[in-house]
Amino acid sequence: MKTKIFIDGREGTTGLQIEERLCRRDDIELLSIDPEKRKDPDERRKFLNAADLVFLCLPDAAAKEAVQLIENPGTRVIDASTAHRVSPGWVYGFPELDREQRGKIAAAKRVANPGCYATGFIALVKPLVAGGFLSPETLISVHALSGYTGAGKKAIAQYGEPDRNPELDSPRQYGLGLSHKHLPEMAAYTGLTHKPLFNPMICDYPQGMIVSVPLFAAQLAKAADPDAIRAFYAEYYAGQTLIRVQPAGEPASGFLGANNLAGRDILEIFVCGNAEQLTLISRLDNLGKGASGAAVQNLNLMLGCPEETGLTL
Repeated sequence: MKTKIFIDGREGTTGLQIEERLCRRDDIELLSIDPEKRKDPDERRKFLNAADLVFLCLPDAAAKEAVQLIENPGTRVIDASTAHRVSPGWVYGFPELDREQRGKIAAAKRVANPGCYATGFIALVKPLVAGGFLSPETLISVHALSGYTGAGKKAIAQYGEPDRNPELDSPRQYGLGLSHKHLPEMAAYTGLTHKPLFNPMICDYPQGMIVSVPLFAAQLAKAADPDAIRAFYAEYYAGQTLIRVQPAGEPASGFLGANNLAGRDILEIFVCGNAEQLTLISRLDNLGKGASGAAVQNLNLMLGCPEETGLTL
């Protein structure tokens, strides 16, 4: 029997990319709401309760409303919004977080899909806190840049306008109030006591993201150079399908493009620097492992499928 899936908010970028990953599968039946009734609470309620699993690709308030509309105890939920990422009763949908997380996701009724920036940051910092290389008290800065698709339909339209503001030709730093919506999960799932100082940028290309954490070696709780950190990452992520630790000397060119993984659902980790200073870098597609790809990975775990099913590696 096919699993019935409903994507609430399929018209958005994340929803469309989830649908793209599912539409060719023969184990999935996608339920489709009449576009004219997609905001009708009664019609949404019907589809939310008819599905075996629901993806919520909605603003936070609408995602919370959708959960309240679900009365069927058998309906499972993967929420791609920010609404439930640190909420009690929800499992954080980052399978590589630690050895127990896959099992928690597989058994969960409610899964909160991680944010794109948070995915890149947690992949770098969580292992170092868990391994004793970083104290939970460490004050950390993180710099990141993303393609404009991560900012939603309005930003995508702005970047596509022929007479757009020339400012859009350049990278633009944002989140200047230092209260970015991903910060709570970035602290909660790394074990850090303090939220990181986060400086994100949106850039003039569609898909792809780099998250960079600079560190002085003196900040480490135990002595380590780039080779030691790289070796630790390789051990921590050994056997992982979607996270790949890159060898020493990469990138060979000395430059690291942010859009190289566009259209793919993996995340790469680079460790650069020297004995005194390090830069930890993750690279991913903000719509792949940073959003829709991660959501489908979580779906696969919840259905008992190989987690890479329907994904592009």
